Amino acid sequence: MVEERSAKPIKRFYEHAAIEAHGDGFLVALDGRPVRTPSKALLEVRPKALARAIAEEWQEQPEQIDLRDMVLTAFASTAIDRVRSRRDMVIEEISAYAETDLLCYRAEGSEPLVRRQAETWQPVLDWLAETHRADLRVTAGIVHVAQSPEAVARIREVVSAHRDFELAALHQLTTSMGSIVLALAVSGGHLDAAAAVAAAHLDDSYQAEVWGEDSEAAARLTQIELELAVAERYLRLCRDEEG
Repeated sequence: MVEERSAKPIKRFYEHAAIEAHGDGFLVALDGRPVRTPSKALLEVRPKALARAIAEEWQEQPEQIDLRDMVLTAFASTAIDRVRSRRDMVIEEISAYAETDLLCYRAEGSEPLVRRQAETWQPVLDWLAETHRADLRVTAGIVHVAQSPEAVARIREVVSAHRDFELAALHQLTTSMGSIVLALAVSGGHLDAAAAVAAAHLDDSYQAEVWGEDSEAAARLTQIELELAVAERYLRLCRDEEG
């Protein structure tokens, strides 16, 4: 869902990036001119810590700017352009993962993997039940297990409590890992992004131990780890009211 940026580098066209107070938030300005989103809306953000981090992202760019590296800017732009106008739909997209969450489907037959899944995944499900009163059912194999309407509704409430800017990151976390449970664990500070990604790719790690590592798969995993670490940082900045 994160706003796609042009792959073509552009020449740096400004000297200084700074923030300016605007309404209840802050604008990021390049030599006094405000940054706009791909849909041409003003990039107005809050809290101040997030605005400062985005300004630093622009200030640190070299002579040739690759917009694909402007990850904090992309998250904020996504919130403004694509979340704000369709908030209810985004909430439903994220919440739908509660019906088929990765952590609820355990392996069959491989006792070491089954044990590792239980040791890694069940504590996160227990945290969800204790913290958010959403008790999800677990099954073995790939046959769908129906979750209780109460649990799904409770998860939707927790997702809905996120503000627009936070939903942009929560969507990225959920879809990248296939798990709203892990995404909420990161959002709630129960897991960091690295631990959540490791949990999401537990099966892959086990297979690599048994059959050997696939270099392409390892590279993809590293990329996911980097992307979700940024999503986690962005979430923390969204909540830094003292920044």
